[in-house]
Order: sequence, then structure tokens, then C-alpha cells
Amino acid sequence: MFMPIKLIVGLGNPGNEYESTRHNAGFWWVDQLARKGGGTMRVEGKFSGEVARVKLADEETWLQKPMTFMNRSGQAVGSLAKFYKITPEEILVVHDELDIPPGSIKLKQGGGHGGHNGLKDIIAHLGSPNFWRLRVGIGHPGDKSQVANFVLKAPTLNEQIEIDKSLDAATSVLTEVIKGDFSAAMLKLHTKK
Repeated sequence: MFMPIKLIVGLGNPGNEYESTRHNAGFWWVDQLARKGGGTMRVEGKFSGEVARVKLADEETWLQKPMTFMNRSGQAVGSLAKFYKITPEEILVVHDELDIPPGSIKLKQGGGHGGHNGLKDIIAHLGSPNFWRLRVGIGHPGDKSQVANFVLKAPTLNEQIEIDKSLDAATSVLTEVIKGDFSAAMLKLHTKK
């Protein structure tokens, strides 16, 4: 039996100076979904972020962009999930991923946070790592000491083109994701063309 996704969270940092940085890849996809679902992201103080309720794949779905800064994303996700009684298994978190190259995108459920402060805080607030993750490849600077600077910079034009292609690929499996048919979604996303 499939468990539909009731909340899609895009991770990023608020503010114009961060808008086009690699760390905001999650925000980019959620904005795309809001447009697709005919919704508008609105600031909702009690959920510490921007939210919208849209219809995607014939299902009512919450979209959320935490406005708490990346390392406190769990505060926003936890408050909305608790209020609407959404379990971790019904949540998809979209985030930038250093370990995969731009143009690649991976779906998975559970696991650790891999040093990603947004994921670390969400795990702490939900009390579980069992939410789904859509990992948007941004590549790695090559040197661990440059990671913080790297994620807070805009991708090169070629990287941006590849990231946009991967977000479009994720949109192409949106119906499967919303319905909770992750094996079908992963088969399409992870199979090399």
C-alpha cells in the first residue's frame, strides 16, 4: 500500500542575497510546484515559513519553505507536521546534495543527515529520519573546507542548466511521488537515459 505525500518542504535560506545560491535548490522546486498547482506561497508565522496548499496529482498537498535559515528548518517543518498530523513518512524534503553532480537527482527514504544542517534539524524536530528526501545534485567544490562558501554561491551557468534539468525530471515523476509510488518514481528518475 502506498502512503501519499501530504507535505513537500523545500530547503533554502530566506532573503534576496541567498535566492540564487546552490543551497536554495529546494526552494526553487517548491516555487515551481506552487506555480504548477496554481498556488501562492504566503508567509505563515505559526509555521515559521511560507506555505501554500495546492492540488497536485489530484491530491491536496502542503508546500513549505522554512524561513528560519537552513540550520533551523526543523522548527518550521515540525510545527506544520504536528498541526496537521502529518507523519514523517508523508513528508518529502527537497534539498541540495553535495555528493551528486549537477544534473543528477535522487530519491530516498530515511538515512542520516550527511552533514546537512537542514536535515539534521528536521530529524531532531520530527524525532525520526523516516521522511523522504529528494536530493538535488549541486556537486562538490573538491575541498571540504570550501563547502560552506560553495553552497552559498550561485551555480555556474552550465551547472544551473543541469540543475534545472534535474528539477524538471523530478516534476515529471510528481504524480508517482504524490501518490506514494516511490519505486516507480525512482525507476524513472534513477535510470540513465
